[in-house]
Amino acid sequence: MVEFSMKAFDGFFQAVLQLKSVEDCQKFFEDVCTIKELQSIAQRWEVAVMLNDGRNYQEISKKTGASTATISRVAKCLNYGAGGYELVLEKGAEE
Repeated sequence: MVEFSMKAFDGFFQAVLQLKSVEDCQKFFEDVCTIKELQSIAQRWEVAVMLNDGRNYQEISKKTGASTATISRVAKCLNYGAGGYELVLEKGAEE
């Protein structure tokens, strides 16, 4: 099995940091990800926003179509993760 290089990992995120517009992000991620991957990522983001707004699992599931397992996974990241969701949620609140 080929090991994943941290240099490649960091390089990917450096590439993302070069994107300056929503249009550029859409183009890049449409090339890098499958449609299903993008839908899953967007769904998890929508779930995070709704959890942050205090919505309950049932309401979130009905609105987003996310399973309770997905909602729970996002909630766990919000509470015990690396803080990535919070970074972006806070920046959105500031703007």
